Amino acid sequence: MGSPRANLTLAHSADRPSRDPRPPVAIIDIGSNSVRLVAYDGLSRAPTPLYNEKVLCGLGRNVLTTGRLNEDAVNRALTALGRFRVLCETMRVGRVFVLATAAARDAENGPDFLRAAEAACGQEIQLLSGRREAELSAMGVISGFHAPNGVVGDMGGGSLELVDVRGTVVGQGVTMPLGGLALQDLSGGSIKKAAKIVREHMRKAEPQLETLRGRTFYAIGGTWRALARLHQAARGYPVHVMHGYSVEPTDEMSFLQIVEETDVAMLQDVDAISEARRPLLAYGAVVLEEIIRVGRPREVAISASGVREGLLFEQLDRDSRLIDPLLASAAEFNALRARSPRHGEELIAWTDRFVATLDGPETADERRLRHAGCLLSDVGWRAHPDYRDEQSIAAIQNAAFVGVDHPGRAYLALSVSLRHSGVAPEKANPILRSIAGPRLFERARLLGALLRVAFPISAGMDGALTRAPLVVEDGRVTLRMPQDWAALSSDRLLNRVRGLGRVVGLDGRIEIGGPAD
Repeated sequence: MGSPRANLTLAHSADRPSRDPRPPVAIIDIGSNSVRLVAYDGLSRAPTPLYNEKVLCGLGRNVLTTGRLNEDAVNRALTALGRFRVLCETMRVGRVFVLATAAARDAENGPDFLRAAEAACGQEIQLLSGRREAELSAMGVISGFHAPNGVVGDMGGGSLELVDVRGTVVGQGVTMPLGGLALQDLSGGSIKKAAKIVREHMRKAEPQLETLRGRTFYAIGGTWRALARLHQAARGYPVHVMHGYSVEPTDEMSFLQIVEETDVAMLQDVDAISEARRPLLAYGAVVLEEIIRVGRPREVAISASGVREGLLFEQLDRDSRLIDPLLASAAEFNALRARSPRHGEELIAWTDRFVATLDGPETADERRLRHAGCLLSDVGWRAHPDYRDEQSIAAIQNAAFVGVDHPGRAYLALSVSLRHSGVAPEKANPILRSIAGPRLFERARLLGALLRVAFPISAGMDGALTRAPLVVEDGRVTLRMPQDWAALSSDRLLNRVRGLGRVVGLDGRIEIGGPAD
């Protein structure tokens, strides 16, 4: 069936494209701790969640000691699956994937539960092996990070999967019974005993962990995301998006030890964590601490992309997989929110030309960030003029983008906000400036200054910028416009060209006539 959003036509421009008529796709994930439904707006390189709901059923609780799924947990799971079936019908989902992992895999009554679960949700269920789970987790990281390089760790309620990933290459995975519920069960609730169990099992993961030194550890799973949220609260960190949040191992180790030794109720912002998950935080801390101690990664990065996103990524054709997910998301924003989507695309070429004439290199990652910033440059146009900078920050800083880390996210928000507020350093949001760091902040000022020149020429519409090239020429920033556009050469525009010149340390001028005609 078609998506209820498929026929949404974007107003204000006769040539503006409508949304692709792609039906929603959904994944129901029957995990050891939670049963979750996530419906996405379609199968694409960077799908956006339409609806996300989880029920903490605790299917994996005591499975390793009793060998069976708890009857109350089974009933809660079946009730959730029946609800999810109706929700998928309501959302007119075109295809539903249902996955089951460690608890259903390990329990004696797992087959009976899966038969009842298939009847409840009306779908065939894929029971994932540990190796398959590790593979999909790695593909989820590939789908959600730009050129990932490190080890993926997916900690659920029943198991932990570790697998090496380099770009698009997935290594050999390993699975261990080190999920939060499994550890709680095996250790009898003792954190010290849990730490010993973790050390013993980690010997199986030595081939993966030996390769981790100096690379990134990608942490997947609700318990680790909850720990990251608490870490943000302890730091007073302002951007609450989990995906791409990274920490240095030494900082993380100190925090993890606090979690292990402190009453959970005393932790700052613990109210944001569900009561059912709080008892598992210390076990997640123990596992992550051991991974850091043995593997010595350069950083720990939180990934919101895991098995579910990996499965969707697997459905794409080869060409679609190669698309940059950040640029795919930015293009979607551009199509939905800009006055003229083609203007954002023209900005890419227009700024490419200018940057090519500048002294000093632009890295490949800075280039892709600049391109994304061009596509996002008009997201705030519907807001009151006095608040367009704030609205742009809110839209970009908190967007469900993947393929970008937090410094890159700060760069994007700063670039577009400075387009509205002005590029003087004191105009910048100080928190975002700190997150971006000195280099990306200056690149954000550069793009903001370029956008401040572009929009008074084009009024945000396509077709104009090709007639007004901007280059560095003879040691000056030069905007060239045709003779019939001489009336556009106002003091306001000249001041913006000169403002751009100050950002790059050059004079600025407008030249009428000549090669632009």
